[in-house]
Amino acid sequence: MNTSEVAMYDYDYNSTCEQAPDEDFPIRPTVLQVLYYVLFCLGLLGNSTVVWVVLRYIKLRTMTDVCLLNLALSDLMVALSLPIWAHNFQTLASCKLVTGVYQLGFYSGTLFVTLMSVDRYLAIVHAVAAMRARTLRYGIIASFTIWLISIVMATPQVTFASLVRNEDDEVECQPLYPDNTQQFWQMQRNFSEITVGLFVCLPIMFFCYINILVALSKSRNSNKNKAVKLIFIIVCVFVVCWVPYNLTVFLQTLQHFHILDNCRALKAMNLAMGFTEIIALAHCCLNPVIYAFVGEKFRKSLGKMLTVYFCWTNKGSSFTEKETSNTPVRSDH
Repeated sequence: MNTSEVAMYDYDYNSTCEQAPDEDFPIRPTVLQVLYYVLFCLGLLGNSTVVWVVLRYIKLRTMTDVCLLNLALSDLMVALSLPIWAHNFQTLASCKLVTGVYQLGFYSGTLFVTLMSVDRYLAIVHAVAAMRARTLRYGIIASFTIWLISIVMATPQVTFASLVRNEDDEVECQPLYPDNTQQFWQMQRNFSEITVGLFVCLPIMFFCYINILVALSKSRNSNKNKAVKLIFIIVCVFVVCWVPYNLTVFLQTLQHFHILDNCRALKAMNLAMGFTEIIALAHCCLNPVIYAFVGEKFRKSLGKMLTVYFCWTNKGSSFTEKETSNTPVRSDH
């Protein structure tokens, strides 16, 4: 994949719709490389910190801990693949690797964000009744199920990922489907992403957080307003990062039904796919901030780690614990 070709998949124009040189993706390849490396560094730093703190200090005791660890691992995989995105694919192995990591990260990340939303819903709305359902055992079972589903859904794209030479004699990583089933596999890919992102996970998240807001509105907790703001940030970040990408995939799917298949729509869709995919990739850098660093237990454990490894004073450590005691929505319910 050339750095000027941002989209993972090739959304071809028809034979009568040629893209003019001045209508190429507006971000220069060098700028795009820098952007990918910035996302790589932020994602690597944030998610590796979460993994280390969870395994070393928090341990795995509840479903929340398991969800947090697996979400960080999912985002870490995506972050580690970004340097490969920044350069041309050299081998078939690297092509299949980055395709698999992208697909696996997309499905697992979205599903783990949804699972954490359900976990928060159970912890706040059904705190007493859900105690038995939010155990370490069920967290491991749910995580294993999500990884299994993600692997199954990512397998077809890894299988068909191939190195293809374009008209400029450049090698690109594209899915190469059998001629007799090409449309089926294209539709399968698009419908899978749309179903998971738009029609399953997003409604579940809205249901969970709307009910959480209703429950908080009836409580007398002094930190209620902070909790509402946090929930608003969680939903907005997910919507901003993933909904545009999923909507673009949905509109691209309409081309197979001869809807929005005119030349101008095809060019606009290709451009939109490039921008929305970059925004979606940025989500792997934001998850650690949203789901880990705002949690009281995580921040206390992070403070202990910094105290040990950077020899912070006891005064600094006490300040950290005092500050985290005001965290509105606990991550250790």
